[in-house]
Amino acid sequence: MAQPAVTKNQDLEVTIQDLTYEGMGVAKVAGFPLFIEDALPGEKMQVHVLKVQKQYGFAKVTKRLTDSPDRVAGADGAYIRTGIAPLSILAYPAQLKFKQRQIEELYKKAHLAIDVLPTIGMNHPLGYRNKAQVPVRMVNGELQTGFYKKHSHDLVPIEDFLIQDPKIDHAIVVVRDLLRKYQVPAYDERTNRGVIRNIMVRRGHATHQMMIVLVSRTWQVPHLKDIVEEMTLALPEVTSVVVNLNDKRTNVILGRKSKTIYGQDYLLDKLLGSEFQISPVSFYQVNPVQTEVLYTQAIEAAGLTGKETVIDAYSGIGTISLTMARHAKHVYGVEVVESAVRDAQENAARNHIKNVTFEVGKAEDVIQKWKDADLPVDVLMVDPPRKGLDKSFIDAVGYMKPPKIIYVSCNPATLARDLQLLAGFGYTAKQTQPVDMFPQTQHIESITALTLD
Repeated sequence: MAQPAVTKNQDLEVTIQDLTYEGMGVAKVAGFPLFIEDALPGEKMQVHVLKVQKQYGFAKVTKRLTDSPDRVAGADGAYIRTGIAPLSILAYPAQLKFKQRQIEELYKKAHLAIDVLPTIGMNHPLGYRNKAQVPVRMVNGELQTGFYKKHSHDLVPIEDFLIQDPKIDHAIVVVRDLLRKYQVPAYDERTNRGVIRNIMVRRGHATHQMMIVLVSRTWQVPHLKDIVEEMTLALPEVTSVVVNLNDKRTNVILGRKSKTIYGQDYLLDKLLGSEFQISPVSFYQVNPVQTEVLYTQAIEAAGLTGKETVIDAYSGIGTISLTMARHAKHVYGVEVVESAVRDAQENAARNHIKNVTFEVGKAEDVIQKWKDADLPVDVLMVDPPRKGLDKSFIDAVGYMKPPKIIYVSCNPATLARDLQLLAGFGYTAKQTQPVDMFPQTQHIESITALTLD
């Protein structure tokens, strides 16, 4: 077997040729790929090889010899080390092209002849996230908030998270300082002791309501009354403080039980004219500005005229369903999480939207039941998680045969796979519209309209 062209601890001079889907630079040494953080196409650099595997290796930059014209001067390395914003070194127009090209490359590999339109970006691609979940740990004897270095449990203390709403960043610092003041122990994952594991903050973009969730190993949080009193004085936007119990040895952030200790059990926000209540565990898009762009694009792609019956197959708390209901005859939402369906029903009532029906269940089971009941469907809306559509769901779509499918994807790899499978049932697409929901990161959201031939 041929040996790799490089060895561990070797020092090399390389030229970066491309970016991976994760935003790492790629250099090739005698055809052997090296993946390098903080490196952009066209840049020449000296690197030190860290790790060599059979088909690729990893190296770190020791000296950059030339700069790409797309490099952002003075970008903070902490955002790359922690993976918060791996594309923050890349100028924003180049980020948008990178995302368009990623989908194009995947379509090419999958032999899909679908046009990929230029990515719709943001006017202000920083400070957009309306939700933060940050770990609380002891670092050098002091309670800190920040983010883990990639592939490690070493906390990097951070106060300005770049892509989060600055009001959320400020709130985290206020809570951190109160935990320090009242000497509340940070969680220690090695011993499974301590109290506060994470701070989660959500803020309504339109309403400015703020929810603070203290994720704790125990219900007994020292000086909780004093902390909440000072927190709500310092942060007048806070309308809800919740303690979430997570007493398991796990990487999962939230536990299953929560207690509201101040204000409401939810916060309110508005999207495209509808008001939504969002509980601590609800899924709600993290970029409200671009969510409005995404949903508007989805409605246009569906060609809604007010006469259509729509199924929303992953309806969550009803954000897409209720938005589409304003443009359709009736929308049927299906969602496997019972609490999300309750939220969706309450959100429909809150907005006086009557032409919606929500049902709990697995999408593939419920849409087959609706088909058997002769429900006439004009448009099927799917917005699945990163793993894409289950094969059983695609089979159910083949059984139901809706004339049009609107596929909102957050993972172009599973999108390309699913489009190939749907083609087997006679569905074709002409174009995909990427929408940049996650500037400064490698994540890619897109909308594709499919029709039945």
